Amino acid sequence: MDAVSDLAFFVMLSQRGSLAACAQVLGVTPPTVSKRLAALERRLGVRLLNRTTRRMALTAEGEAYVAEGSRLIAELAQLEQRVAAARGTPRGLLRVHATLGFGRRYIAPLVSRFMQQHADVDVLLQLSDKPPGRDEGHFDVMVRVGELRDARLNARRLAPNRRLLVASPLYLKQAGEPRTPAELHAHGCIVIRQDEETFGSWQLRQGSRSETVKVRGRCSTNDGETAMAWALDGHGILLRSEWDAAPYLRSGRLQQVLPGWTVPSADIHAVYPTQHNLAARTRAFIDFLAEGLADRRPTRRGAGGW
Repeated sequence: MDAVSDLAFFVMLSQRGSLAACAQVLGVTPPTVSKRLAALERRLGVRLLNRTTRRMALTAEGEAYVAEGSRLIAELAQLEQRVAAARGTPRGLLRVHATLGFGRRYIAPLVSRFMQQHADVDVLLQLSDKPPGRDEGHFDVMVRVGELRDARLNARRLAPNRRLLVASPLYLKQAGEPRTPAELHAHGCIVIRQDEETFGSWQLRQGSRSETVKVRGRCSTNDGETAMAWALDGHGILLRSEWDAAPYLRSGRLQQVLPGWTVPSADIHAVYPTQHNLAARTRAFIDFLAEGLADRRPTRRGAGGW
């Protein structure tokens, strides 16, 4: 603590330019400032200032001490602001963006519960099948499903999200159940085209084995709920998030296909504009989302299936 105090003292002294000016700010006499400077130099074992009766000049060591010290003081101030923001009462307008299907089914109910607990927070929830463009304004939190291709984004993983191959029992009874990824070529597959994902290419892995299958079928769409409806109607095999498929797997309306193979996951993230000085409402909402989604995470009933 003495080191932090001495550092702040010397940075102020260098900024004020004289012992007298520094003494005036601190409310002490110039000799008191001189004694404190001498004590600091003795502790460090170097001279920080060259002083005459008319002026003072930083030594090379003094310049380094001020440069690094100013940075450390600024970082300490930011740390204190973040801690203070975390302890503050959430209030104000919270702008949230989420994808259409997932946002409607999972995020909107959590927003409702969040507002019930935080009466001073107003929420604007925008649902869209694409990330917001620059002309759509600023969002405090964006809930994204899938891989974050930009490593520079500030993000927190809210929940894991596997993707599964599923089909209706009716379809599998008529077309047969594929036993290997290669057999998908002979099946009708329902393809969802979103973002920049390679259209109709499914990557499957089993242990050290990896296969990429180019699938085709009569049905394709950019809307996940439409694709799910088609799968339930027996139009083919669908690659879909377990968050969307789990209720139908439990009810028996869908059946998992190639359960011994895995596909790349599409984890759920909260993306936000900065890591520093998050508003209390933003920090509280991200924590609330993580807790709420953990409670609703799809789970298997056992090793035997859903």
